[in-house]
Amino acid sequence: MMKTIPLGKSVFNATVERTNWLFDTFPSVCLFFSGGKNSSVLLHITADIARSLKRKFTVLFIDWEVQYSDTITHVSRMKTCYSDVIEKFYWVALPMTALNSTSQHQPLWLPWDRTVEWVRHPPLDAITDESFFPFYYYGMDCEEFVAKFGKWFANNASAVILMGIRTEDSLNCYRTITSGRKMRFMDDKPWTTASKFGFCYYAYPLYDWKIKDIWLYYFREKKPFNPVYEQMYKAGVSPKNMRISVPYAGAQRQNLWLLAVVDPGIWSKASKRVMGASTGALYGRKKSPFYAQKDFAKPKNLSWKAYALLLIKTLPPTTAEHYRNKIFVYLSCYQKKGFPDSIPEEQEYDLGLKDIPSWKRICSCILKNDYWCRTLSFSPTKISTYATYSKRIKAKREKWRLL
Repeated sequence: MMKTIPLGKSVFNATVERTNWLFDTFPSVCLFFSGGKNSSVLLHITADIARSLKRKFTVLFIDWEVQYSDTITHVSRMKTCYSDVIEKFYWVALPMTALNSTSQHQPLWLPWDRTVEWVRHPPLDAITDESFFPFYYYGMDCEEFVAKFGKWFANNASAVILMGIRTEDSLNCYRTITSGRKMRFMDDKPWTTASKFGFCYYAYPLYDWKIKDIWLYYFREKKPFNPVYEQMYKAGVSPKNMRISVPYAGAQRQNLWLLAVVDPGIWSKASKRVMGASTGALYGRKKSPFYAQKDFAKPKNLSWKAYALLLIKTLPPTTAEHYRNKIFVYLSCYQKKGFPDSIPEEQEYDLGLKDIPSWKRICSCILKNDYWCRTLSFSPTKISTYATYSKRIKAKREKWRLL
């Protein structure tokens, strides 16, 4: 864990200083907006500073097709409210592969798929032309899109993309910001990250905000926020579990049931849009033992390794092959880290945030429908190279006979 160093100032004042510095340092500024609580705070602060500096900035919003109606209304309102300082607002409604953690038969789904009926239609000014961005290809992954958008946006000049992620949000967010191996714009700016394309950087001005700071900002500043959060609060969802983006993914899956209650018009189509949606709404809540969200048990006559192998056999063939490849890479990695024969059956804290290797952890990964195996410290594989990657790993797996 990284040591926390007090700044001697409020996180709001620190963020204002950071954002001012970003405008002073970078000629081109873009904000990645989701319509959520964090990115809305960042948009409010950035717009207020841009007005005071007489500057303009760009906004990127990726529309996932299955969105709360109130989210779309909120995004449109924010776009209009700050039109005087927003130079360009890229409302992207293009087919990009997204995670579906509610089904093992369809672990990935495609928003704005050409071949199906959409849940809703994008606004008239949204970008639906697949030739608009020169780097885009049909079905590309969102993370790849954002990375290549940054290169395109920078256009061989210095640029920065602001993101509203906080270390408190998740382990992946914490690692993104605190990693000691990443390149930064400057050593004394740990809340910045250099992209592999050189000219574009990423900045996280809200990285040290707590959830209470987010809502205290709205209360004090009287700024508009997405009304979906009010519905979530009334429904008893804790602030730290409120999610509005990609609805079928792991953490967001917990609130699928709320989409059915709050936005039945959207849900009637969303529940048919991908496999497993109704199951996710029924069993995806945090307090449910389903998806291995709480303590789970194995059959008494099986070891954790045997249980993991049994679980793989129950998966659809394509999904099973995917997990075999991922687990093979995981095991071969730990062969070089002190486990030449096999990882332990289970270890203390092996189901926590830190990757403590065990067969029990692998079982948890499969039961969660964690397709990209973030539980095992993997990152998503690029869609464009996935087939080649899978073929290469399968060949190694069959040669080493690890799995």
